[in-house]
Amino acid sequence: MTWHFDDFIYGSIDGAVTTFAIVAGVVGASLPSGIILILGFANLFADGFSMAAANYQASKARNEFVEMKRKQEEWEIENLEEQERDEIRDIYREKGFKDELLEEVVRIITSRRKVWIDTMMKEELGLIEDEKNPMDSSISTFVGFNVIGLIPLIPFMIFMMIGVEPNSEAFVYSTISVLVAFFLVGMIKGKIVKKSMIRSGVNTLIIGGIAAVVAYMVGYGLNFLIS
Repeated sequence: MTWHFDDFIYGSIDGAVTTFAIVAGVVGASLPSGIILILGFANLFADGFSMAAANYQASKARNEFVEMKRKQEEWEIENLEEQERDEIRDIYREKGFKDELLEEVVRIITSRRKVWIDTMMKEELGLIEDEKNPMDSSISTFVGFNVIGLIPLIPFMIFMMIGVEPNSEAFVYSTISVLVAFFLVGMIKGKIVKKSMIRSGVNTLIIGGIAAVVAYMVGYGLNFLIS
């Protein structure tokens, strides 16, 4: 299996945000702490599987679409050769090539079938073939969702394992741990996309923090209205 860190990061951010949103919402609504673990683990496995399945289907569908378009280009080159050669000529004419240089570029590209097809796929259709395995992408998403999404629940699990009823202190620890997780995930994302790790970490932290505040306020507001 090949790990895809972009899918891992995608799953990680979503897992941390949605799980902590559940924690914040339950605490805000002043519900029993056991509800946090029930809803939290239900979210981890159900939503994590749903995201992985959706990622698998989306990746598979894109690969199939690209393959269909490639076969279409192969047919057109086989049966409409001159027309396809003119399309290559038009593409590179728009890029500034002209006269003998343009004809030489056209000759070189059309002399090799794979290069010709790849050029049409990219320049005409704007499609770049993705060699990622859909199953690998879905597993990377699922693992990221569950590993990072578990972090907000860990303080509550520890409190219950040592026989102490989780309280506001557990929520404080959960908040700190998930904020650190947001920041670290953002830094990893920044490193992968070759951008500022600190800025990426802060941006992810802000997004996750906003989601958490919204969930807490909704839970607190509903509890206030019902009470």
